[in-house]
Amino acid sequence: MDNSSYCIAVVDDDEAIRQLVEAYLHKEGYRTVGLGSGEEAWELWKASPPDLWVLDLMLPGMDGYELCRRIRNEAEVPIIMISARDTEVDKILGLELGSDDYMVKPFSPRELVARVKRQLQRQQRAIAPDGVSSAGVDAASSAARILVNGLALIPEERRVFWQGEEVEMTNKEFDMLRVFTEHPNRAFTRGELLTLVWGDDYFGSDRAVDHLIKRIRKKADMLPIEAVWGHGYRMRIEGGVL
Repeated sequence: MDNSSYCIAVVDDDEAIRQLVEAYLHKEGYRTVGLGSGEEAWELWKASPPDLWVLDLMLPGMDGYELCRRIRNEAEVPIIMISARDTEVDKILGLELGSDDYMVKPFSPRELVARVKRQLQRQQRAIAPDGVSSAGVDAASSAARILVNGLALIPEERRVFWQGEEVEMTNKEFDMLRVFTEHPNRAFTRGELLTLVWGDDYFGSDRAVDHLIKRIRKKADMLPIEAVWGHGYRMRIEGGVL
């Protein structure tokens, strides 16, 4: 992996921390953009989106939560949140909004760089041209359409159609749908879905699964993904896969 091909946005209103993080990323060959506010970061997203965000939670004006929510509504770009607040509520909220990792200040810059590498490697695997995704589906099965009661997936093109209309899905949203459509009516635990979609090295709360399914339901209204009380989720399919 050529690190110079990646641009990392470091968003923190503490200039000393921002410069320290950028210095360590530069040593590994990454390009960086340093920003001091959520508003500046949002303008960068609209003009020239980076490949990964290192995002402080407590920013002046638009905070890290709101910025993360906006970015995640549009794409599955990796987001690592950093914060001086080490509470379970903050971590869970950050992960629910779609961050991929969470670090507490003060943190080791070397550890942050290692987490950046891991997130970029995971993202690269998710978009690999051979069709292999983090959902663990082999390339040989990716050529065909998957058709399930009004839902159509084209794995090679990573496109989704619901009731005849194309729906834009992020990588994780697509992988979640692929898991369900390739195992119709099977009930998955949240832990199983975390492993299949996020990977077996994901450390976060299983509430990330709930948040991802909520986003999918907003994009494809009436999609038959149902909660299985005390267990997890399944996609209810009448008549099986076509």
